[in-house]
Amino acid sequence: MTETKSKIAAGLERAFATRGFAEPSVEDLRDAAGVSLRTLYKYTPSRAEMVLAALENRQQRYLALVFGDLPEPPAEALETILARVGQWMETETSHGCLFHAAVAADPGSEQLHALLSRHKAEVAVKAAAAADLPAAETELLLILEGLTQTWPLRGAQAVTAAQHLAKTLLRDARPHQ
Repeated sequence: MTETKSKIAAGLERAFATRGFAEPSVEDLRDAAGVSLRTLYKYTPSRAEMVLAALENRQQRYLALVFGDLPEPPAEALETILARVGQWMETETSHGCLFHAAVAADPGSEQLHALLSRHKAEVAVKAAAAADLPAAETELLLILEGLTQTWPLRGAQAVTAAQHLAKTLLRDARPHQ
């Protein structure tokens, strides 16, 4: 990704995360991206492309924060992942998943549905690999999604509950360890 495209995607992500997908005007999005309208449309020729660029940027940042440089032991890795999701929710988006919000704002978009599916599948695969639970992708995704959706209501309590559920999953998956 070019430096200009990265700058645009980061600005669009901030704008959509802060103001939602319906509210910001093209001029607001241009200002958030810090480029001219011509440059904005050169790299993202439609509002739909702007949303996709913002979410792709979000995907990269989220995966780097949540899954980067994890501790080796599976239990510690999983506890760290859940703590980092809580950190993400606290600092980046306290009202839920931006990918789900994008789909809710444009439920007919096949591209958004595909991006949401890809994002969640990648999160599940990475969590399962870190926890050494390859057969538990769905269970781990359920815990992570539950944490993301519960954070706006319970805050740090949601992280504690998710960590408890993860420990139970690990224990049940490895009963003799």
